[in-house]
Amino acid sequence: MQRSEGQEALRVDNLFCERGERILFQDLALVICQGEVIQVKGPNGSGKTTLLRIVCGLHDGYQGSITWCGETTREHPEDFLSSLTYLGHHVGVNKVLTPLENLRWSCGLRQETDDKDIYSALEDMGLKGFEESQCFTLSAGQQQRVSLSRLLLNQSNLWVLDEPFTTLDADGVKLLEGLLCKHIDRGGAALVTTHHNLGVPGLKVLELT
Repeated sequence: MQRSEGQEALRVDNLFCERGERILFQDLALVICQGEVIQVKGPNGSGKTTLLRIVCGLHDGYQGSITWCGETTREHPEDFLSSLTYLGHHVGVNKVLTPLENLRWSCGLRQETDDKDIYSALEDMGLKGFEESQCFTLSAGQQQRVSLSRLLLNQSNLWVLDEPFTTLDADGVKLLEGLLCKHIDRGGAALVTTHHNLGVPGLKVLELT
């Protein structure tokens, strides 16, 4: 499906979710267009991670409507999930495996990926020379870079990132901000939770309380 920059990508309408006896959010609405990043802010416990998991279809305890390119994600999940890369709050790598093996496995769930592309992605993420080292030998920031390498390999239209700057050093932060800028320049969209002050053009902010 061909999409142009500025076209509506993801829409959330009248979202309601409660946890225990506490309402996390109600009547929540957001729209992300191609070429946009929305940063979700709020104190701990305000529902930032829950919101991202709802959007990605990983939490079904909600009421409301979520559409991707005009089609509801509940009724038409295939096109949506094939267009999505979700990186959760945890780093999401098998520490016994190497970066190369981790990415072979995660990318192989979606498409065939050549090792040359994986080596190139790891080099772009500053991990040249660590491709075949077991991940438990890497620092927390390097493990995060392994996870973020999937953004270069999956070619997804929508990135949903939960605290992706955690454990990254200054160079890693700059690198990820650059990836986000390139992504939206290509007409991609992103929904990001972070306490970091994002240096991304045209950034929009959603505040949860």
